[in-house]
Amino acid sequence: MLTAPKAPVLFVSHGAPMFALEPGTLGAQLGKVGRSLANVKTVLVVSAHWFTPGGVKVTTSQHPETIHDFSGFPASLYRLQYPAKGQPSMAQDAARRLAQAGFPVEQDAHRGLDHGAWVPLYHLFPEADIPVFQVSMPATLTPAEGVALGKALSPLRDQGVLILASGSMTHNLREFRQQADGAEPYVREFAEWIRARVAGNLVEDLLAYRTHAPSAERAHPTPDHFLPLFVAMGARDDADTLQVLDDSVTYGVLSMESYMWAHSS
Repeated sequence: MLTAPKAPVLFVSHGAPMFALEPGTLGAQLGKVGRSLANVKTVLVVSAHWFTPGGVKVTTSQHPETIHDFSGFPASLYRLQYPAKGQPSMAQDAARRLAQAGFPVEQDAHRGLDHGAWVPLYHLFPEADIPVFQVSMPATLTPAEGVALGKALSPLRDQGVLILASGSMTHNLREFRQQADGAEPYVREFAEWIRARVAGNLVEDLLAYRTHAPSAERAHPTPDHFLPLFVAMGARDDADTLQVLDDSVTYGVLSMESYMWAHSS
């Protein structure tokens, strides 16, 4: 009997909240990916906007609200809603697997979807017809622990769970330019260094990115938006084929480079 293919793993650079209204090339590519994924039953999101002290939390809400966790943007952005249902039973399975892997875990029946979750999903599955739940990252998470977290969640792919790691390839908001006439050279240099190591599955090199990647501290003054990439690397497997979804740069310093790992059909 034929078995359904594994659901994919995505690392999405969600950039600024305005990505919801200004999709650019990545938004169109996410939409194309979403239309091709007939085997996805649930989306599990690990977002750069949810770190929790003491361990991991998993959302078990039946109807997660859309959280507008930002300020100073146009009113139209705050009117956007992403009314996807939750998936408590799958969330509980994820919590069990994380606990078995040694992560302290709590369930959270009240938290909704932060913009690191719903903004990329707004383009990936615009009908909001796929159930969604979130898994937090521990506040003290290291890159190696991020890989371990992804490995613990990876078996859920066999049950049709798409693992969406939402962060940013570069994230130096101190250099953000509303009217940018081109990308800062270090942004592309950093992204190219990372891409080569992701393509080669050179996890050890990636774990040491802070030391070896060009302009790593400038690309990420803090590691929060880069840690989801390590979760994605842990969730991928050797049978996956890598696809680079986008390599554009917005506002001069935000690389939108994103990746998908999926089994060939």
